[in-house]
Amino acid sequence: MNDEGEHIDGRKARGNRRRAEIIEATLAVVTRDGAAGVTHRTVAKQAGITTSLSTYYFATLDDLLVAALSSVADTYTARIRQIIDGPGDKLRALAELIVESAGPGRERALAERELSTLAARRPALAPVARRWREDVAELAATLTDDPEAIAALVAASDGLCTAILIDNAPADTGYVHRILARAVHAHHATAAS
Repeated sequence: MNDEGEHIDGRKARGNRRRAEIIEATLAVVTRDGAAGVTHRTVAKQAGITTSLSTYYFATLDDLLVAALSSVADTYTARIRQIIDGPGDKLRALAELIVESAGPGRERALAERELSTLAARRPALAPVARRWREDVAELAATLTDDPEAIAALVAASDGLCTAILIDNAPADTGYVHRILARAVHAHHATAAS
């Protein structure tokens, strides 16, 4: 590779690193102050950069919020994909993922939940905010072809995430697994009676 190509690659790598730092700073602001606390100024301060540098990488606040939510959503999508493609009890693996939101994954889960809720006011966030629900629906479709059972599992997953985050449900894999299983199988029970 010539010097010019190496120079461009180095600049691109630095730009990608800077973008990632700004996204991490955005998530830190969301965790500390909530989504309403996110401005180019608060994110720049958190990242230790100038506001103009923040706006260079993310022209609008929506761009910044979408990038932050996407970084969390991408991680969840990858985890759900592993569950779908992997061996074992898919519902138990989903329960384990949901329970992580009470422990090591709490800050990320809280940021995802808060930014997803913000999508009701900021339509630019909506496609990314829907991704968790779409991913869980895809997983559910590997367990049942009943559209109502799929919808029930999506709703239960969503509700359990929120309940665990606000300490309104036990962060217990067995409990979450039982609720998810009941959601998937509830329609069959009512259809049989």
